[in-house]
Amino acid sequence: MTTTKITVPAIRARKTKGPKLATLTAYDATMARLLDDGGADILLVGDSLGMVVQGQPSTLAVTLDEMAYHARMVTRVTRRAHVVADLPFMSFQVSSEKALESAGKLVKEGGVEAVKLEGGVPMAEDRATHRRGGDPRHGSRGPHTAIHSHVRRIPRPG
Repeated sequence: MTTTKITVPAIRARKTKGPKLATLTAYDATMARLLDDGGADILLVGDSLGMVVQGQPSTLAVTLDEMAYHARMVTRVTRRAHVVADLPFMSFQVSSEKALESAGKLVKEGGVEAVKLEGGVPMAEDRATHRRGGDPRHGSRGPHTAIHSHVRRIPRPG
């Protein structure tokens, strides 16, 4: 395993040419160090910390300040992996300006290299705004926990 820092160009190259990327979730320094030392390519500081760490019934209560705090713990010890943090519920949906401000907070205070938002096509305009603002972002096409949890209950781990 190489100790070279994983960058966005490296991620793009590996998505097309391989090998596959290992993306794992970390909420604190201990887990981040273990996963980084173990060869994880991308570490996600997920808003799922609301359920996994805080014992909340969903991700809705997670705040931007809490995401920045957990991101800081992860980025302090990560040497190789690319660190991405979720934008929590209502930190980006209101406007493009709010989205850029929230993403900037995670980059500046949390030390992350990218932010992830959920929402699919409706968030396309916001993604364009962020790119113009110089913010690297990752979109999610997976389950939209924060958006759908008010409609159906997401099972808690354990």
